[in-house]
Parts: sequence; C-alpha cells; structure tokens
Amino acid sequence: MYEDRVVSGMRPTGALHLGHFHGALKNWVKLQSEHPCLYFVADWHALTTHYETPEVIQENVWDMVIDWLAAGIDPAQATLFIQSRVPEHAELHTLLSMITPLGWLERVPSYKDQQEKLADRDLSTYGFLGYPLLQAADVLIYRAKYVPVGEDQVPHIEMMRELARRFNHVYGREAGFEEKAKAAAKKLGGRKAKVLMDLRTKYQEQGDTEALAGARAVLEKQGNLSVADRERLLGFLEGGGRMILVEPEALLTATSKLPGTDGQKMSKSYNNTITLREDAESVRKKIRTMPTDPARVKRTDPGDPEKCPVWQLHLVYSDEKTRQWANNGCRTAGIGCLDCKQPVIDAVLAEQGPMRERAQKYLDDPTLVRNIVADGCEKARKLARETMRDVREAMGLAYT
Repeated sequence: MYEDRVVSGMRPTGALHLGHFHGALKNWVKLQSEHPCLYFVADWHALTTHYETPEVIQENVWDMVIDWLAAGIDPAQATLFIQSRVPEHAELHTLLSMITPLGWLERVPSYKDQQEKLADRDLSTYGFLGYPLLQAADVLIYRAKYVPVGEDQVPHIEMMRELARRFNHVYGREAGFEEKAKAAAKKLGGRKAKVLMDLRTKYQEQGDTEALAGARAVLEKQGNLSVADRERLLGFLEGGGRMILVEPEALLTATSKLPGTDGQKMSKSYNNTITLREDAESVRKKIRTMPTDPARVKRTDPGDPEKCPVWQLHLVYSDEKTRQWANNGCRTAGIGCLDCKQPVIDAVLAEQGPMRERAQKYLDDPTLVRNIVADGCEKARKLARETMRDVREAMGLAYT
C-alpha cells in the first residue's frame, strides 16, 4: 500500500555533520523499520542555490549517500536514489505548474527568508521561486503519506496538500465516476461494500471523521483492488472525485539541539561543524577549544552551565549521572572546563566509531554505492511511472 510511504530528501551541498544526524538521519533510521521509506539525493534542489557551482553538487552526491549508509540507513529496508535519475519528478513538476497560482509560491515563508539569508547570491530565478513546487512533485509522485520535517517546513507540506486537493478537484472527475466507484465497491463483496457505504453516509451526512477513518481502514485491507479503483473509492468516500494524488501529512521531527563548536547552531555556513566521519584527533581538538561560560576566567571561578555551549552537548550525549557531575562541578568550580568536555569527547567518538566502520567498505569499493543507488533509482522510477500514467490519463495526455 502506498498510503503509508515516507519520502524525504537532502541537498548535496556539503559534508553531513552531527547536526544532520541528530536532526534528521537518526529519525530516518527509525522510520525505515516502521514504513516503506524513500530517501533521495535532491541534486536538482541544490541547483536552485548553487547553479553557478555545480561541481559542489557533483563532489558531494556520493559522499552524502555514504554518510547515510554510515549513519545506519539500510538499503535492504529503504530505497535510496538520486532525484535527477527519476525524470518523472520534473514532468510532474511541470504539469503541476500549469494549475499552481503564483501567489501560492510567493507566500511560502522560506522564500523571502532564504532570499535575505543568501543575499550574496542571485536568487531571482524561477527555479528558486518554484522550489516548493518541485518539492511537492518529489512527494506527490510517490503518493506518500508522511514527510518527516521540522516545524519550519510545515507550510511546505500544507502547500503539497493544497496542490493534491486542487489537482484531484480539477482532474479527478472522470466520466461515469460514481458508477465506476460503486462498481469498485461491489468487488469488495456485499457485506464489506455495505459497511463502506454506511461509513461514507455517516461521514458525508454527519461529518463523522471517525467513520471516514474506518472506511479508509476497510480499503487498506483489500489487496484485490487495482490502484485506480482504490483511488476512486477514496475520492467517493470524501465526496470528491478520484484521488489521483494523495495528500501527505507532516511527520514532525524534534529540532536538533546540537550546537556548533562556536555555540551557534551547527551549520556549514558558520564553519562550526563536526562531520559524521571526522578524524578522531580533529574532533578532540574542536571540542577542547569550544568556548565555555565567559565567567569562568580562571579554573577556580564557578560557572553557569546554561551559559555554556558544552552543556548543550551534555544534554544530547550524556546520561543523567554525568550531567549531574558536570552541572555541580561547573557551578562549584569543582572541575575545570577541560574535565567537563572529556565525557562529551568520549561520547561523540563512540557514536562516530560505528559510522566510520560502516562507511569503510563503501570507501574501499565505490561500486557498492553506485549499485545501491542504481537499484534504488529503478525502484523509485517504477513507482513514479505508475503515478505519471494516472496523471497523464486524468489530464488527457495519454493519447491512447
């Protein structure tokens, strides 16, 4: 069933760091054992801000996939692919652009926000303005149910939902829709068809959302329905037309609390990152030289952990006993700042050890990564083609 698919992507614009791991990758690893997951390298998206330096993208595509594998993404559980290797993304993006009001793109909060943050680049391009539309195509083409995002990305998911709704409204009313939907219901058998119709009536006449959820659950258990019949019945239940595109839901992920080595948010643009597979000595040096509470000028000066970036790392990496030791030791000047940093250094290196180990076989034999991605692209493209066949047919572009 496509309804519980998860889709997410990352732009290949630099080495992945521990902020990426705690903000997204850790969650990806968890999700892959709970849902059918598709994770893609968003190379076209990277071009929206790096179109003048495409070599940056090329250098990072394969390294990023190795980082994913190092972090624990399992190609036996998740489908890994490169966006540009599935050209159907671009086709759906183009077709969606025909029905997308310009105002929808201009009102996306991140549009003006990113223009201000990246003022040194020329972003007066359609590619940048149309970024959320391509993002919508990336998700809608797989009829995904969930998209793992942070709070700031929720408006993008809302726009995807509006686009799916608009597309289904404009193109989902095929000739003889109700007759075809009722014929599809009969394929469930008399008893299940009656249950479905009763639940549909409850939802449409009384607004009973539990009845709608129950009706969807009935459909999810039916393996003998074609994709087209399933779409018709889903649309019929809600009182609309055939549901060609699925409205995805935001799967909220916790915001990474990981600070960079200067105390700001960990970000490549701040040059304050620790990369996933960074050399152990470099990690030690970076954490040892991190700023601490400015009040601790001398070893004997007490400090306040709340004013120290290293304390934020303790909140992520240390257990309760270690946190208490660091907290009390800082406030009483019982320990020095280097003492306080050592457990964090040990914990970061312990986290990175398995990552380096997993990455090594792919570094030793790059063809393994190429093969994983080639297989993923083939699987993703098969799913994308199924959606595009239905989209073309609905838009009158099948020409059969």
